Amino acid sequence: MTHEDIMKQDQDYVLHTYNRYDVALVRGKGAYVYDTNGKEYLDFLAGISVCNFGHCNPTINQAVKEQLDTLVHTSNLYYTENQGELARRISEISFPGKTFFGNSGTEANEAALKLCRYRGNKIHKDKYVILSLKGSFHGRSTGSLALTGQAKHQEGFEPLLPGIYHVEANNIKDLEDHFNQNVAGIFLEPIQGESGIHPLTKDFARRTRELCDQYDALLIMDEIQTGLGRTGKYFGYEHYPIVPDGFTLAKSLANGIPIGAFHIDNKFKDDLPPGKHASTFGGNPLAMRAGIEVMKILTDGLLDQINDTSQALFGILEQLKAEYSFITEVRGFGLMIALELSISGIDVLKKCHEEGLLCNAIGEHIIRFLPPLTLTQKETQLFSEKMNRVFSHFKGV
Repeated sequence: MTHEDIMKQDQDYVLHTYNRYDVALVRGKGAYVYDTNGKEYLDFLAGISVCNFGHCNPTINQAVKEQLDTLVHTSNLYYTENQGELARRISEISFPGKTFFGNSGTEANEAALKLCRYRGNKIHKDKYVILSLKGSFHGRSTGSLALTGQAKHQEGFEPLLPGIYHVEANNIKDLEDHFNQNVAGIFLEPIQGESGIHPLTKDFARRTRELCDQYDALLIMDEIQTGLGRTGKYFGYEHYPIVPDGFTLAKSLANGIPIGAFHIDNKFKDDLPPGKHASTFGGNPLAMRAGIEVMKILTDGLLDQINDTSQALFGILEQLKAEYSFITEVRGFGLMIALELSISGIDVLKKCHEEGLLCNAIGEHIIRFLPPLTLTQKETQLFSEKMNRVFSHFKGV
């Protein structure tokens, strides 16, 4: 199909819940994707940190093909090998616990929210309050939308789920003012991605852990975008002097196959008993097999490579910042990077697309980069060349 045919079919039959860019992609390989005209794009968005191990990764794809011919789905009323193996591998790189599998990050956060509420209600009837942060993003379902600390996503869906309150990120006094014996749990992103790559401070993270211990509340880390190597560590929380009680995963866990996971410390393994939560497709053998292959690829050696690539990319972007006054800040961890600009981010994004580079604009003045974790030196250099050409269009602005 032509670009125009794809656009028309989409406009005629797909519910318009996305404002799409004027790009129609038809295939991908490694760090590259290709449009209907064969134009090559260096993908520095990776499906919003989903295809972190490259498009059509041959090792993952081969495993998925084998699984397609073996067992794709069966009810969670029965045991399957892959689900237990992936849960074990998640425990081995984090802390001993149990994992619930769903199909998305939203579902993972819903499971975590329900466990916090169910546990709190068992302690006393008023212990149902859930806290999260202003500027956060946790999903778009009823529960996860209430957790999300951005009014623009919530408008028109009121009344929201009650008993959820938002704290100003990195404001310890505001955090302390919201905490009491009725708090059942708090959700934190180690680095807020959807609001522009804003990390927590170590003091704020430490104080959150202390308050959770003081008031018997659960600390849940949303690692959907930050987890599995994106920040240069297995998990974003490892940048802080804390260990959470649980965390949520999705996105890159199966490199493009729909998946979600909620991992909880063994101390709380009985706080969401049989019958209180479920998922028809969650934990299916196909998604689990993809997840297992991802975990095999995610090694200490890859983390070293991520940190080396991160250092190179930050160096490139800092050089650009020194050359172009409209770049006001470079920030992030690992391969989760943002550029703050004093010019239009949308205008910069359009030039990126023209130069064959995919990234995305957050708000009016932020460009976000989430490249594949397997990025090569050649691809890093190509990014440098493309960004230099992009910003040369705005010289003198």
